[in-house]
Amino acid sequence: MKPKLVEPAPPLAQIESDLDALLRDGKPIRRDFGNGNRLHMDRPLPFLCVHVGSHQDAAFHAVSANASYLIAADIGLAREAARLVGRRLRDHCGAFLMLDIGELAEDRFLTEDVPFLPPFEIALACGDTAAEKAALKRFATAASAREAKYRTPRVDELNPATRAEARLLDDLGDAACLTVRFAPIYRVPGTKRVYPELHDLVVANMVDSALQAVSAFLKASRLEQPATHRSLGRRAYIDAVVRADRAIDNVASTFDFLLAVTPINAEPAWLEFQAGAFERVPVLLYRPLEFEVAGQKRKLYSVSLDHLEDPLLTTLLSQKQQELDLQLSMLAARETPRFVELGRALYGSVEPSLAARARTILERLPPVASAARQTGLGADAVAAAARDMIAGYRAAYPDFDASVEIRGDLPAGLLVSRNRLLVSRDTNLPSERLTALLSHEIGVHLLTYFNGDAQGLAIFRNGLAGYEGMQEGLAVLAEYLVGGMTAARLRLIAARVIACQAMLDAATFEEAFRILHRDFGLDDRSAFNVVLRVYRGGGLAKDAIYLRGLAQILDHLKNGGSLTPFWIGKISAAHFGPIQELNARGLLRAPRLEPAFLSSDSARPRIKKAMAGIDPIDMVET
Repeated sequence: MKPKLVEPAPPLAQIESDLDALLRDGKPIRRDFGNGNRLHMDRPLPFLCVHVGSHQDAAFHAVSANASYLIAADIGLAREAARLVGRRLRDHCGAFLMLDIGELAEDRFLTEDVPFLPPFEIALACGDTAAEKAALKRFATAASAREAKYRTPRVDELNPATRAEARLLDDLGDAACLTVRFAPIYRVPGTKRVYPELHDLVVANMVDSALQAVSAFLKASRLEQPATHRSLGRRAYIDAVVRADRAIDNVASTFDFLLAVTPINAEPAWLEFQAGAFERVPVLLYRPLEFEVAGQKRKLYSVSLDHLEDPLLTTLLSQKQQELDLQLSMLAARETPRFVELGRALYGSVEPSLAARARTILERLPPVASAARQTGLGADAVAAAARDMIAGYRAAYPDFDASVEIRGDLPAGLLVSRNRLLVSRDTNLPSERLTALLSHEIGVHLLTYFNGDAQGLAIFRNGLAGYEGMQEGLAVLAEYLVGGMTAARLRLIAARVIACQAMLDAATFEEAFRILHRDFGLDDRSAFNVVLRVYRGGGLAKDAIYLRGLAQILDHLKNGGSLTPFWIGKISAAHFGPIQELNARGLLRAPRLEPAFLSSDSARPRIKKAMAGIDPIDMVET
């Protein structure tokens, strides 16, 4: 007997079965029907965004960025599927809105008054109910409030008598529907090419306006409104997002940028510099790179971000891609003049106000006598204390899987590399600084690594692009909160800014040393250590971020901001908006851990003091 070919169930039967599983078990729907047809619903929601047709890139991406959408090649399937979904979800949710989103055939000139930057057209239509009209009004208001590269939208009524576009609204019966058509302003006139940035702006406008329209529809339907329209967005990462994140993480995991640009011969370099009467630049040695930079760049840009169906996550991953690209370029340019300029692009220049603040600190706080620096805790004692603190965090959260390594190839001090705390064999730490330094490295850097690791995407543990400034500001704040901000420590942080400014202004290693040692009174070893950090790799502008980040976090607290969002993972203040949206959508978890130092009796009055408004120099207590 010949095997009998089993015919696949027709699309509507598949959708019916998927809806049963969604409403009964909460199982998300992601059903592809071939020919580009797809239904996606990550949870039961009172709306469905629909796009019919092809070759309308912005409309396609605006619709597929939603938590509930239907892409259909023809209007017939779209109507049948939309009716079925609408009927089932209206019964479940109490009301249901269809959003039919597409593009107009052309970008017409709406006025001759401004021929170079004319407004662009958005045409809307809806049914006769008050809820549909409320949705239309909110969409129009939201869309009109955002310009797209100096072209402002003009919202008009979609007139079916003069427009040939097929609409769901024409054959949905009593189902609520809002029709949206917008001009394809993202296309290069007369070609098939697009303006990528303009495309993204249009998509973001359509997505946000659609969610606001749904929120208004629910309110007019006397149903519970979400706390924010953004909470109607996606609550699950699709596979394409996870794959892209993992692929970018694979590149990031091949190198540790700071280790790669940190000299392995700090102590011999000091002895050489000292023997030369501080007049000759010591020879600095670096770890050989264990990978080919060009190969890693190829891997990095082979990661496609075209089909993530989430403009916000696409932006965050794209920014990280660009940051890693810049870091790889810097590693390829190590010990060359290009390294400095690439570092300037990554970390920025030293702004005059920051340099002035650093000078004020160095001038107002007296130099610390070098004799006080002779004895302290060695690497073994520091490592033991670090393991004890890590054990405390692991007791509260078993996945806090950090390790401590004592290394002979690092300058004196501590360094976090992913989930490892590296302790230099040359460490000589004053005992009164121990808790402060461990709170800096473990209570901030390692804690945000493991909290970020729990968020489902590696980018939150590796750090969103530009996170380092705020991260170091938090870490320095931690030192203050445990009572460990000494005059010597704040002077070092300020000295790093002065050294960075000198380096970026083309001062030599020796000249920067003389500025710190002779002009600002740092002892010779401290001045050398600061200059070594700043001139590593050929000149690294990173060290200005400590004081800059501290000032930013103090301003944040003074303005009523909370520290809690910063513990979610490695983020910057610039990411507050995206983090709030992802949190509203349910994509982020609350931090698994908060720093232990926050709950200490000594920290509470200092937090209150910071919230009242203080300058970094006011943090010095010992």
